[in-house]
Amino acid sequence: MKLSIVLSTHAAQFQAVAFKGDFETNVAKIADYGYEGVELAIRDPKLVNPDELEAVVQRHGLVVPAIGTGQAWGEERLSFTSSDPAVRRAAIERIKSHIPLAARFKAVVILGLIRGITPAGQTHEQSMAFLVEALQECSAAAAPYGVRYALEPLNRYETDLIHTVADGLDLIERVGADNFGLLLDTFHMNIEEPSIEESIRACGERIFHFHVADSNRWHPGAGHIDFNSILTTLFATGYTGFVSGEFMPKPDADTGAKRAIEYLRQCQV
Repeated sequence: MKLSIVLSTHAAQFQAVAFKGDFETNVAKIADYGYEGVELAIRDPKLVNPDELEAVVQRHGLVVPAIGTGQAWGEERLSFTSSDPAVRRAAIERIKSHIPLAARFKAVVILGLIRGITPAGQTHEQSMAFLVEALQECSAAAAPYGVRYALEPLNRYETDLIHTVADGLDLIERVGADNFGLLLDTFHMNIEEPSIEESIRACGERIFHFHVADSNRWHPGAGHIDFNSILTTLFATGYTGFVSGEFMPKPDADTGAKRAIEYLRQCQV
């Protein structure tokens, strides 16, 4: 089992990012705790120096399995489903701008709240049409570079668009791109899926990335989720990617990261 944890390259409002602040200091800590990868949360690729990022990550023996994009929604309110065409276009161009860095790291690009929420006065159907159109354009742009996008089903309290694996699989059919799949997150699945294991099996080879957080969004082992069963099911699908920690920095970032890897390493998978 290859383990990574989320690290924001810049200050961020999103609470479920354990590590923020000095980049190299945090990368060094993550490597020291025993993680093999670091998932980078990047609001705008123009704000980072790819050479410096790669040098720091390689210096500490890590890889970058995925790039998170949610801060573009959290900080700028960019979304694929805005009622404003200029905002939708800006969101699409921002996501396409991640392609060179993702290709460099061979990383999956994560699509979380960049999908947005249905704004007042707009139908859910129109939002879904905007979402499909945006995903088709982004997937087509990424395909020649071997870059994959993974949309994350999120719980009902965060968005009205794509809550479950079933919703995600329907969306995959509508988008019709081989390089478009799903990121499954145990925190959201615990809220929305009748059976996390059955949903993992249903998703199968379209699982492009996997997030872990416990039922309370603390580190794995701090709540009631059965990670032994879930991870056994995940790897039985043939999944060979990373298991990446995205959880709140509770009781603090370092303690959470250490407890997470200690707990996950003892899982019988």
